[in-house]
Amino acid sequence: MIIKAIRDRKSIRNYVPKADVSEAQIKELLEAAMLAPSACNSRPWEFIVVQNREKLEAITKIHPYTQMLTTASYAIVVCADLKLQSGVSEGFFPQDCGAATQNILLQAAELGLGTCWCGIYPKEDKVRAFRSLFALSSNVVPFCVIAVGVPAEEKGSRGFYEESKVKWIT
Repeated sequence: MIIKAIRDRKSIRNYVPKADVSEAQIKELLEAAMLAPSACNSRPWEFIVVQNREKLEAITKIHPYTQMLTTASYAIVVCADLKLQSGVSEGFFPQDCGAATQNILLQAAELGLGTCWCGIYPKEDKVRAFRSLFALSSNVVPFCVIAVGVPAEEKGSRGFYEESKVKWIT
């Protein structure tokens, strides 16, 4: 049930070091991402799957809020290829990549994996540093990095329904 995955999803910052997350599980996350809606079905996303410890460490030096990558099994860097958007779809990559990212987070929750979404775009210094680290062309925008692993912590729910934030027009 989708509401269970939504309720179970938490930002995990502590992972079981060297925990086994399979390539098949990562592919499930990526499939979920690629099933996300996008403007005019432009599907502007690209994904960089990082398991290499040196690259994970390099990310933590670029982005101060990614320290959880020291114990996470993987990082997935969600990127947008601006060449894939034009006309009506141009400029909608943040929504498109955001939807793909949320699908990764929800699929991970369903699989019992932990994740943490760390934004890159629109911080130009981080965009430049990630482009450099992964030798990305100027038309590719690193949007976010997602830590993936087996959670070493349990967290309670932080979200809840607030009627005061809803305006009904009847």
